[in-house]
Amino acid sequence: MFKVFAYLTKRADLSREEFIDYYENHHVPLVLSHAPLPRVYKRNYLSRGDAANLESPAIGFDVVTETVWDDRSGFENWISSLGIPAIAEDEARFLDRSKTTAYVIEEGVSAP
Repeated sequence: MFKVFAYLTKRADLSREEFIDYYENHHVPLVLSHAPLPRVYKRNYLSRGDAANLESPAIGFDVVTETVWDDRSGFENWISSLGIPAIAEDEARFLDRSKTTAYVIEEGVSAP
């Protein structure tokens, strides 16, 4: 399994609700029209100000996007499928792309 977490930041002029709406209802369908569905494609939105969060003002992202493939080649195919101007143009409509970071993740599980 090959897993990547991307930490994405909304544009400053968008509310949290506008950001989530655009990502879920415009960007995700666009992405899936150009690339095959990974094994997992989740968006995990930060809930700022929630009492359960031990939030630092240094948190610089609004969503953690989780993608999982069977292997690295699946990820590489995904990236090459999405390397088109339409995707970058759409991301500019709702993301501050200068703050995007992504990491390959190794998962450890303690319970079934």
